[in-house]
Amino acid sequence: MTRLAIVRQKYNPAGGAERFVSRALTALRAQTDLEVYLIARRWEAIDGITHLSANPFYLGNVWRDWGFARRARVLWQREQFDLVQSHERIAGCDIYRAGDGVHRRWLELRRQTLSFWQCLALWANPYHHYVQRAEAAMFRDPALKLVICNAEMVKREIQQLFGVPDERLVVIYNGVDTTQFHPSLRATFRGSMRQQWQIPAEAPLLLYVGSGFERKGVARALQAIQPFAELYLVVVGHDKHADRYHQLAADLGVAERVRFVGAQQDVKPFYGMADAFILPTLYDPFPNVCVEALASGLPVLTTPTCGAAELIVSGENGGVADALDEAGWQQLVRDWLAAKSRWTHWQAAAHHTAEPLTLDAMADRLLAAYRRLL
Repeated sequence: MTRLAIVRQKYNPAGGAERFVSRALTALRAQTDLEVYLIARRWEAIDGITHLSANPFYLGNVWRDWGFARRARVLWQREQFDLVQSHERIAGCDIYRAGDGVHRRWLELRRQTLSFWQCLALWANPYHHYVQRAEAAMFRDPALKLVICNAEMVKREIQQLFGVPDERLVVIYNGVDTTQFHPSLRATFRGSMRQQWQIPAEAPLLLYVGSGFERKGVARALQAIQPFAELYLVVVGHDKHADRYHQLAADLGVAERVRFVGAQQDVKPFYGMADAFILPTLYDPFPNVCVEALASGLPVLTTPTCGAAELIVSGENGGVADALDEAGWQQLVRDWLAAKSRWTHWQAAAHHTAEPLTLDAMADRLLAAYRRLL
């Protein structure tokens, strides 16, 4: 029996990384030769998974991350696990899953959107210095045997910035429950959801799902739909500055065509009501929402700094435009609208893209990686 510990600090039901861990744990639970433990501050209850609490007191985000890392190491050293897979930047783990991407790369892209004074404030923030030091220390630690990347983009970034050799890197895309996320959602929810949210039955509708509106591009999505009077947008997700985006929608003259619906426990009805998915993110290693959208038969419009762009063939199952190219995003939306006669083809191609990315396939690849190490 192999004893595996998975380390993730916190659980946010709306968080993509957390949903990946929950799905991975559920899939791995079915393996009779694997005993799975979870080291976390708090988590949802999962049958067959033993939860070890690492929840030390903290004030501020630097102390929070440092304290959790220290406590998690104490726990896994005490328990003498066969493998420790961390989803946090903690030196000494056997496996690191780079689900959050590379922090240094995110900061590089973030600075492109900021003024001089905002860049200075970003540089002065001690949390970013802590994360970059922790990231570098983890990749240099000789205990690290394998890095699981959720996109080729992330693999390249780790190789370029930290020199991790190719044999210690593997790409495993996020899995999706293709029985739950399926084109049949359209027949089930399209009519009732559009009626509920007062969207015309035949109006073209783009869907955005995600929290963290600034990074993931809600402003860019609002700008992208502005020229198209018939086009609607539904925004699913929470953001503490949501009022800013309500105001921006009003300033752009699109407020009547935008529905801010907040965070949702069940996003499937929203996939069912939409015609395509939009995520103009500045940086996203591989968002679960993109593969959920594809599995639901929604073409995906995203950016080259989103790992899911690796699955997109422009004009077939979606399209790609630079996050900071406002004109490029409006043209991408224009091209999608102009291809309405081929939407059925786009939707079928989107679903076909996600079909191999099942939870079982993800679990098989994870287990193959573990067996290789053991």
